[in-house]
Amino acid sequence: MTKAGPLKGRAARLARLMPSGPSTAARTPFVLLVVLLLGGGLITLLLLNSSLNEGSFKLSELKKRTTELTDEEQELQREVDSRSAPDALERRARELGMVPGGNPAFLGPDGTVRGVPSVATADPAPPTAPTTSGR
Repeated sequence: MTKAGPLKGRAARLARLMPSGPSTAARTPFVLLVVLLLGGGLITLLLLNSSLNEGSFKLSELKKRTTELTDEEQELQREVDSRSAPDALERRARELGMVPGGNPAFLGPDGTVRGVPSVATADPAPPTAPTTSGR
């Protein structure tokens, strides 16, 4: 209906074909665009969150491995330190048949000998602690 009265004939048909308000056909592309943007954003956030979680798991696994390797390194360093101690070196040298050296002699650049060279002699072995066997 209009102010002048009811529409008749051709005008009525045109009014039915082209309504005066916003049409649903004009709104559809906008609604689809908004839905696609929101859906794309949600999927992107999901993928980003998944990759961050995967990185977090890898990081915690690498931290655990680092701790294990640090403990192993410290154990190996303790073993090296115990074998490098002077008494341990002396004991191993005696087991291999080595004896302490005597007074050293030095050769000069002109071939002269400084000092009195002597043969190393074996001192009596120090007493070892008795070992108990579990027999």
